Amino acid sequence: MKSTRQAAILEVIAERDIETQGQLLEALQERGVSSTQATLSRDIRELRLVKEVSSEGHYRYTQAAVGEENDANQRLMEIFREGCVSFDHALHTVVIKTLPGLASAVCGAIDAMYDDSILGTVAGDDTGLLILRNAASAERLCAQLRRTYKR
Repeated sequence: MKSTRQAAILEVIAERDIETQGQLLEALQERGVSSTQATLSRDIRELRLVKEVSSEGHYRYTQAAVGEENDANQRLMEIFREGCVSFDHALHTVVIKTLPGLASAVCGAIDAMYDDSILGTVAGDDTGLLILRNAASAERLCAQLRRTYKR
């Protein structure tokens, strides 16, 4: 099941530009492949998918070439460091404040960099809300973000 699902993911991103996990989930469902958001996040991490700018100027998932993974992680960290203004947690949520217009990019970077304890993110213009499995996960993520955020 896992190998079939991951093969379908690679086929989908090769055939068309997929910007979000939601779009990827829909494309998989169209092919009759079922998945949850958490499973999809793990698959993206395991397949080492990264986002790049498409020829139309939109972001899209693609598979990182060998040796590019560290570059991709560095870019994601840079997006987080440059766009994030502040962050804090309450219970099982983390609130991220960003520069105007960067909440989606910062939340996307966090989604790509950190473990599957993040159930989902919602991003506005300058604020992102990360929903985690529990309060301990939110606290742990904030500690990881603090280490990454050091300027």
